[in-house]
Amino acid sequence: MSAELAAISAGANILSGVVGAKGANNAARAAQQVAEYNAQVAENEAILLQREKTAEEANLRRQSERLIGTQRVAVAKSGIQMSGSALQALADTYFNREKDVARIQYASSIQQVQKQSEADMMRAEGRAQAYSYKLQATQSLLGGFTGAASSMSSTGFPSPGQSNVGSMPSYGGGGK
Repeated sequence: MSAELAAISAGANILSGVVGAKGANNAARAAQQVAEYNAQVAENEAILLQREKTAEEANLRRQSERLIGTQRVAVAKSGIQMSGSALQALADTYFNREKDVARIQYASSIQQVQKQSEADMMRAEGRAQAYSYKLQATQSLLGGFTGAASSMSSTGFPSPGQSNVGSMPSYGGGGK
């Protein structure tokens, strides 16, 4: 292989390594952006779920207040006093409502934690994927430079740390 072809081959190897590294770095950046977007979507879903549970709790309280009102009217119509079993029925309605509200709040907190964990996991996966792409970028650069060094050394160019002094190649030209 001639020196000119070796130089061209070395340049192509270096260029290939640089282009590959740039592409891998761009992929790393894109992976992190996608992960961040997905994490933000999960966090927005958490907010929507929390609002949904708040509305569900408010609806339960309204329905419970209607039931309590109906119970009071029924007791008042019957002419009995609000004591004994009538009072117990009203108390049961209040207690059951509060238990149901507590269940809704508990379910909401579980959903919040799940969505936040999902967002955190997406960010971690994005960082890991970006790191992988950055390693690929480094490997691409190293491969390009290694290929260039290999091309150059196969044509008699000195390796780093070697010297050609005293061993000048002959280029087929004249002389005496």
